[in-house]
Amino acid sequence: MNSSEIKECYESKDLIKHYENAVARVGLWVSEEKIFQKLFNRNQSLLELGCGAGRISIGLWELGYRYLMGVDFSKGMIKVARRINKVLEYGVHFHVGDAKALSFDDNSFDGIIFGFNGMMQIPGAKNRQNALEEIFRVLKPECYAVFTTHDRGLGKHKNFWKKEALLWNKNQQDPRLIDYGDRFEETDLGPCYIHVPEKDEMIVAIKKAGFRLDVDVLRSSIAQETLAVREFSDECRFWIVQKLI
Repeated sequence: MNSSEIKECYESKDLIKHYENAVARVGLWVSEEKIFQKLFNRNQSLLELGCGAGRISIGLWELGYRYLMGVDFSKGMIKVARRINKVLEYGVHFHVGDAKALSFDDNSFDGIIFGFNGMMQIPGAKNRQNALEEIFRVLKPECYAVFTTHDRGLGKHKNFWKKEALLWNKNQQDPRLIDYGDRFEETDLGPCYIHVPEKDEMIVAIKKAGFRLDVDVLRSSIAQETLAVREFSDECRFWIVQKLI
């Protein structure tokens, strides 16, 4: 599966509506709110990548953050985010852009967020690494970035990944997949691709991009989420990284 196919999925009317509904129905997760308020001051400039219909950025505005930029590669998602922002009379800036090749200058933002496992929906290890390196480039020194991933090491899907490993060893894996850890499935909202990494895989990628890993922690260790959040998103791991130079 390539980036163009992924982009097509996120232009689906059903998926866009799902993300639009999440702005009001789900809002910021309790865990997100705790982490963001601990890391970022309200007078700092924040960039949200993979913003979808604006769930996180809208939530941050409602917490008093005023220097917010949301970016997504889906024109349909950005159109909806802008409409919600206008109806609510908020001041979030939303733009179409590619996390692998950001249009911003070096050292532009005081904080960067790539929520809801968005980075892992970029197909190909090299492309995900490019996104991490772009985040490093546009983040100011001494500042933090936050992103989430699922975790292949969790026991819940242990049997699934054992079966996948056997298929990959025999070169019988789904031909649409690129790397071991990729997962592709049909859902009620259309086809869904995601890469599910191991912890060590992410640690290597983070260090290669130039970041210092501050902490990684499972969402369930931070907060008991609402039913709406748990229905919207499965368990995930938060990664908090810092640019030191």
